[in-house]
Amino acid sequence: MATTERRAKLKERLIEAATDRIRADGLSSLRARDITTDAGCSLGALYNVFADIDDVVVHVNSQTLQHLRGVVHKAGHDASSPREQLVALAIGYLHFARSEPALWMSLFEHRMPAGVPVPQWHLDEHAALLEQIAEPLAALHPELEQAHLLRRARTLFSAVHGVVLMGLGDWFVGPGASAVEDELRLIVNAMISGLAADSTMRA
Repeated sequence: MATTERRAKLKERLIEAATDRIRADGLSSLRARDITTDAGCSLGALYNVFADIDDVVVHVNSQTLQHLRGVVHKAGHDASSPREQLVALAIGYLHFARSEPALWMSLFEHRMPAGVPVPQWHLDEHAALLEQIAEPLAALHPELEQAHLLRRARTLFSAVHGVVLMGLGDWFVGPGASAVEDELRLIVNAMISGLAADSTMRA
């Protein structure tokens, strides 16, 4: 087996091992030695293919984002209107968070060490998730400039994420796990209606 292929397979095993560890125990419990033990390699081997454990987590989060985007895309694919698509995207996001809670939380819990930037390719993956929201928003409001459109997409995502986080976390100030889906429908529709009213007033 060629060296390049061996490195690729080792990298894949380490990402898989880290994914399983995060899924089972959460990001805060992740340890390099546990990852290498599960992957069947030495601790030094990890640093031959990754810069450090933060680099491993970035690659795990990259795969999680790909999975999340796929789930969200499928949820909104058959929607009959942009409004219904945005609601469906929110529900798809909820379903993903319910099915992979630890991996979902890792997307927001992980922080790079001080002075170390997040790789641009990974930032682009996060931006791609926002673009899934921006597309139906643009269909509803083609008059919005790109900068305003992206800001609205971020705001809508933040609202949805907050409801999901507080609901699934069973915070006493949250809506409660059983009510999350209904509240998501309410808040997405309310924000869309508010945006429409704002556009009318500005016209």
